[in-house]
Amino acid sequence: MSRLKPRERDAIVQALRAGVVPKLGLRHIQVGRAREIGELVKDMDRIAEGGSAIRFVIGDYGSGKTFFMNLIRLVALEKGLVVMFADLAPDRRLHATGGQARNLYAEMARNLSTRTKPDGGALGSVVERFVSQAHQDAEAKDQPTGTIIRERLSHFEEMTGGFEFAEVVRRYWEGHENGDEDLKSSALRWLRGEFATRTDARKALGVRTIVDDASVYDQLKLMSALVCAAGYKGLLIGLDEMVNLYKLTSAQARNANYEQILRILNDVLQGSAEHLGVLMGGTPEFLMNTRRGLYSYEALQSRLAENSFAREGLIDMSGPVIRLANLTPEDLFVLLANIRRVMQGDEAPVPDEALQAFMAHCADRIGEAYFRTPRNTVTAFVNMLAVLEQNPGTQWSDLIETLEVRKDGGDDLSEIDEDVGAQPGEDELVSFRL
Repeated sequence: MSRLKPRERDAIVQALRAGVVPKLGLRHIQVGRAREIGELVKDMDRIAEGGSAIRFVIGDYGSGKTFFMNLIRLVALEKGLVVMFADLAPDRRLHATGGQARNLYAEMARNLSTRTKPDGGALGSVVERFVSQAHQDAEAKDQPTGTIIRERLSHFEEMTGGFEFAEVVRRYWEGHENGDEDLKSSALRWLRGEFATRTDARKALGVRTIVDDASVYDQLKLMSALVCAAGYKGLLIGLDEMVNLYKLTSAQARNANYEQILRILNDVLQGSAEHLGVLMGGTPEFLMNTRRGLYSYEALQSRLAENSFAREGLIDMSGPVIRLANLTPEDLFVLLANIRRVMQGDEAPVPDEALQAFMAHCADRIGEAYFRTPRNTVTAFVNMLAVLEQNPGTQWSDLIETLEVRKDGGDDLSEIDEDVGAQPGEDELVSFRL
């Protein structure tokens, strides 16, 4: 394992204490779920080779959906893909008429990441790489750069919305060639979906359309084509907190979003999409509820139904649905040991007996939920280590013995089985081993 940097340690500890997924240093706390990760790695290889993939990552609140998706995000970056991740929210969804779909696209575009810019904001770098490569080819062939760019963008015009998309990229090149930073900025704003009116877009770029609610998925396919033209191997789209669609009170709005999911699913399964991968994270209710979930839409239910032969311990991970299996107690022990190493290093850490006693307390007070949905368990463990660190002389055994049900309604360990799912807006936590 690589050396832990102080910045990574601080990021991991702060995130774990808050019950959210750390953005840095995931490799230092990975454990378990090897089969699920192996299947998604195969998907990344398929995307890089020109194929497509879609997966629905399903798990309870706190079971590790967000961590799993972030881990696959890092794998995709290492394999040369570009990633666009965003969480759904009341003002961000796949289909809408009031700007919510465009808000989702704009958030994804702002979070666009590459291996060299893993924290987002990489759209400008992608476009710059495309025009720079075209300029180099133009010099090698002794042709105008504009001619090469038009040739490389010609196939875009066959796609829905492709003419305007290609025109905006050409306008970016004009700004690059003439040193017009305003023109370059306007082109990037258009590509990020930040123009609210067609009038503004026409004034700034001379194009008659903008990214709106109706064109989000078409824009994502165009973005996939652009990143491939820029030399990357494909585009991975990640959508978390899909349960927000399940929560929509309007059946018409839910069905409209489910129709959009069906369109994406059909494109991927039928091979119409190229170099494109989609991850969607949601709860079992979002998938299986026959009144408000995906199963309420008959076409989706038939496509996402479980393999009837995968029962009695048999599994099938070849379908679009990945159900996160429960962590075993052994996995959780390794996870706690990794967290101990991150927080305390190799000098005088709490002994293994402390980990075993902590897990035994969890098992006695909570039951199996402590490793099935380990977010609160991990948070409590980090809190315990923090107290030991800041209070020299305190014994770990004393802290574990004093863990009791809080009377003020707080989220003590003994309340995990009641609190899981109480705050669906938070990120989930769990760890993995490659």
